Parts: sequence; C-alpha cells; structure tokens
Amino acid sequence: MIRVDNHMGTIEISEHYFANLIGKAASECFGVVGMVNSTASQEFRSAVRGAVPDKGVCVKNKGGELEIDLHICVMYGVNIAAIVKSIIHKVTYTVENACGLTVAKVNVYIADMKTN
Repeated sequence: MIRVDNHMGTIEISEHYFANLIGKAASECFGVVGMVNSTASQEFRSAVRGAVPDKGVCVKNKGGELEIDLHICVMYGVNIAAIVKSIIHKVTYTVENACGLTVAKVNVYIADMKTN
C-alpha cells in the first residue's frame, strides 16, 4: 500500500493499482516486447497462478516520492537508450497525471531481448 499524508488527510493506493498502471504504460512504448518477472516472489506467483498483475514492476514510497523499478524485454535491433528515455518519460507522466504523486526515479532494467 502506498500511503501519502497531506494537509487534507491520508491517501492510500494499492501497489497492484500502480503495478497495472505502470506496466501498461511501459508496455505501450515502442520496442518493448513485455515485462519480465523481477523478484523471486513474482516468479513463484507466476508459476502458480499464471499471469501476475505486478509482473516486472516494483514501486517504493520514499518520503512521499515514488521510486519505480521496471524489468522489461525489448525487441532486438532497436535503440535501447531511446526506448529507456521514452519509458521513463511515459511512466513518470502517467503516474503523476493519474495520481498526483511525485515520481523521484524510474529505474529501467533490460532483462531480456527477443528477435521477431
């Protein structure tokens, strides 16, 4: 649960909401084939249940600002630096626009590469 206190009260947003929001935003970027399990617990849940909503996404709340880790699979032959820049921009914009929370950092890890 992401919890942020402000002058009007407390905002609590589930991590699954963020994972779905962020995963969808990242997957829509050109060159991204999909998300890759980033933790052992995601790998285990994926084996047991099939698809997991937070696949490849880890969100941490540090002092009211979000730090996001993404583990992605990219298409072979694309400019990785351009893809990462696009993902960082889109994820930051999407989260700040949808939730009004500040994104401090987006870390993108290229975990796999696919051909055709």
